[in-house]
Amino acid sequence: MRIATGLVRLVILGVALWALTVAAIHLYGRRDEARRVDAIVVLGAAQYDGRPSPVLRARLDHAVALYRRGMAPVVIMTGGVGPGDTVSEAVAGQRYAVKKGIPPGAILTERTGLTTLQSMDGVAKLMRARGLRRAVLVSDPFHMLRLKLMAMRVGIRGFTSPTPNSPISRSRSAERRFLIRESFGLPAALLGIR
Repeated sequence: MRIATGLVRLVILGVALWALTVAAIHLYGRRDEARRVDAIVVLGAAQYDGRPSPVLRARLDHAVALYRRGMAPVVIMTGGVGPGDTVSEAVAGQRYAVKKGIPPGAILTERTGLTTLQSMDGVAKLMRARGLRRAVLVSDPFHMLRLKLMAMRVGIRGFTSPTPNSPISRSRSAERRFLIRESFGLPAALLGIR
């Protein structure tokens, strides 16, 4: 009987911790910490033959708006070349931002990362090489908490600024799906797995 009671308590504790994780991700994704920093970092997302997907376009539009507000003199695009792609997410983002008026010389690209951690590690190297330390991190709301933790892990002082018009956030079912997925990704990130 004691074993069964202990197992029930363990399951309840696990569910409670998971629910707290979901709540933390949701609440943190609503915070906008944008301020003047050294760089704006845009996390990559899908692109199609060099054309940003709606999710990536929303992130890029937000980064362009932050740049125009004078939040940073440099924008760093992230994302490598995925399977079957011919262009990296970073290059697709760079081309889009230039069309939106950001000078090419103000854009750096991190083209190797295929995961958030790989991208952030590459961004940290780019920033260190240029003496940059503080960055506004741009992605979807569900991604903000993990992104902030990963920035700390690689030595970047990051301030999150979630994309306000993400297609994911406009669909409650999609937002729930990504939130649930992120609730499992966050503990993995804390353990250094992702």
